Amino acid sequence: MTMTKHEQILKYIEDLDIGSKISVRQIAKNLDVSEGTAYRAIKEAETKGLVSTIERVGTVRIEKKVKDNIEKLTFAEVVNIVDGHVLGGRKGLHKTLNKFVIGAMKLEAMMRYVDAGSLLIVGNRDKAHKLSLQHGAAVLITGGFDASEEVKKLADELELPLISSSYDTFTVAAMINRAIYDRLIKKEIMVVEDILIDVQNTYYLFTNQKVQDWHTLAEQSGHSRFPVVDENLKLQGIITSKDIIAKDRELPIEKLMTKNPITTMPNVSVASAAHLMVWEGIDVLPVVDSHRKLLGIISRQDVLKALQYIQKQPQIGETFTNLIMNHFHEEKGEEGIFYRGEVTPQMTNQIGTVSSGVLTTLISESGCRALRQYKKGDMVPENITVYFLRPVQIESTIEIRPKVIEVSRKFGKVDIEIYHEGILVSKAMMTAQVFER
Repeated sequence: MTMTKHEQILKYIEDLDIGSKISVRQIAKNLDVSEGTAYRAIKEAETKGLVSTIERVGTVRIEKKVKDNIEKLTFAEVVNIVDGHVLGGRKGLHKTLNKFVIGAMKLEAMMRYVDAGSLLIVGNRDKAHKLSLQHGAAVLITGGFDASEEVKKLADELELPLISSSYDTFTVAAMINRAIYDRLIKKEIMVVEDILIDVQNTYYLFTNQKVQDWHTLAEQSGHSRFPVVDENLKLQGIITSKDIIAKDRELPIEKLMTKNPITTMPNVSVASAAHLMVWEGIDVLPVVDSHRKLLGIISRQDVLKALQYIQKQPQIGETFTNLIMNHFHEEKGEEGIFYRGEVTPQMTNQIGTVSSGVLTTLISESGCRALRQYKKGDMVPENITVYFLRPVQIESTIEIRPKVIEVSRKFGKVDIEIYHEGILVSKAMMTAQVFER
């Protein structure tokens, strides 16, 4: 079966080692195609998640993001998320990180959590930078600090990114978490690609076959509807039992098939495909790429099963918010539910009092949890006004008391007070949007 030049380029890109650099000029020269053809193929490879264009590095062959690891970020994506700049290890920017570790503890304790594929988020701590790279982990230096020449050289040798960002540790961790959460929302949306029966397992006929071949295939497969393709697997039509009733078995399929059938593409949501199938009254929908090459089919039964299947929220380990809230437990008092916990060293700023970012997280999370007593769904804080009345020092036990003032169908309003030893130390008013599930 002959492949088009476009398909040849995509195959060539797919066979490259992870981390290989490619360019329009290089592809055009190596495969003897025009630069326009090479450019279009590279753009499609980018859409398919085979390559990524990284600033000041170029276009690089990356690990394809499958549905199971969509929440994993590449180090190049992290650089963009945190407005960072790369100090060393550029050749490793295409790699994906498995987890991130916040370096706010003693060096020995920190290294217990750092392993290959991690990202250590840490301030101006030269020894931590060096040890982390030696453990196979990349480093993100917060506060806009630089790294030593020795560490930069080590990052280049090991091809592990060394990134600097002007944001503080809390902000950087929150930004990365937000990016992961955004991807998880996308992960929950089921698309055609997730349920399609791929072309290797699809029964189809060629345009030059005859009605007799339809009968043979129907007997073998137990199906009665088949896509019809040309020699390059490009979809030409669809043929069903209605088309061949009482027809001569020697007639070519091409003369009886329905030409230009309705199709869908792999990145279309299952809900849209279901709507199309019901609206058009069809049981089998061919799935094609942008060049109408057959990728597989979806059936009405597959779509119904997918729509009935409730996907569970994937477990991605501890988020920054979880790490904070794990130190607080829910209690019931005379005025309703409140949260009690201790301010740990990781929650403090450089002067040993609770950081404003952590306090805001405690306020928004306890406020959202209070609203969930009244409304089920996702809460997105829209506006938080916080008054920091007194500093709260390290290892203090605090109580967070949320009080729901108003709840409507789409919004909630909560008053939150934080106490230390019976004294009010912070007060906030939060409004949140409510998205019902």
